[in-house]
Amino acid sequence: MCAGSGGGGAERSALGRSPGVGSSAAAGPAGAPAAPPNTGTGAMSAAIEREFQEIDATNDWQARYLEIRHKSSDYPHRVAKYPENRNRNRYRDVSPYDHSRVKLQNTENDYINASLVVIEEAQRYYILTQGPLPNTCCHFWLMVWQQKTKAVVMLNRIVEKESVKCAQYWPTKEEDVMTFSETGFRVRLVSEDIKSYYTVHLLQLENINMEKKDPFSVDIKKVLLDMRKYRMGLIQTPDQLRFSYMAVIEGAKFIMGDSTIQKRWKELSKEDQAPSSEQSPPHPAKITTEKYNGNSIGLESKDQTEKNTDLPSKVQDGNIESTVRKRLREDRKANTAQKLQQMKQKLNETERKRKRPRLTDT
Repeated sequence: MCAGSGGGGAERSALGRSPGVGSSAAAGPAGAPAAPPNTGTGAMSAAIEREFQEIDATNDWQARYLEIRHKSSDYPHRVAKYPENRNRNRYRDVSPYDHSRVKLQNTENDYINASLVVIEEAQRYYILTQGPLPNTCCHFWLMVWQQKTKAVVMLNRIVEKESVKCAQYWPTKEEDVMTFSETGFRVRLVSEDIKSYYTVHLLQLENINMEKKDPFSVDIKKVLLDMRKYRMGLIQTPDQLRFSYMAVIEGAKFIMGDSTIQKRWKELSKEDQAPSSEQSPPHPAKITTEKYNGNSIGLESKDQTEKNTDLPSKVQDGNIESTVRKRLREDRKANTAQKLQQMKQKLNETERKRKRPRLTDT
């Protein structure tokens, strides 16, 4: 966050002369045509300049000011006049309108003397607020935090013409940290750059009420809860939750360059790759199987091995491994189908027993 504390010249600006339509802002080399003006910007600045000159020539500023003031005086500002909010206003005649006031969140009283200004043409939002009072500095920083404000531009001094215009709401070099326990914020001065007509302060705003957490960690539980807002039953078992953690951990290690994980992923990706050649793959070798830990392990027959001795050993090994993996997948599917069939039979038997009429002794 950058807080700019301006001097007396910071709140005044001068309307400089701009090249009008048909004139040139810069001249090219001798004999070369003048650079074409930006007609859009040039026309706009020329129109504003003509209006300025007309008002200045007739000294009509007072009438223009009263017209603007009269047309904007009909909006209600009742909340600012509530008894509990009077000590939050610096001036009695400067109050935020009810329809555009900034509301503090998660507080008993949401009032602060600040207004949200929307500039639709520029697609920007601004907050205009009074210079904080000693009792509203905490509310000011709460608003800055909640509205995600990136910069604060201050257009006055703390004291002007022997009148206090603003409280000291940011830390100075003598006191580089300020804590606002009422709302739970700490402001730290990082740097101060004093210019000729203004000063730039780089400040760090910390919410001391938030739980401390590892900035390099990810709250997986929170992420899953957020995702479940969009899909019912995203995680259905403890094993799925455990797998989610494992997947995130392994993915993070892969991104960080863990060679073991990267090698494993590379090997897994090769399993599903299609043959690079457009020709049909050779027929698989004849396979005999034997049981090992309940799974059928493919073994290449001796006769077929002897027939393929003229092929490169790498091609043979690749075909054997591919065939074995395919056979294992088929066996797993068959075992799963068999188990499902057994479960269905048990359910059917249980259902028949439940529906069978009971025999009573007579």
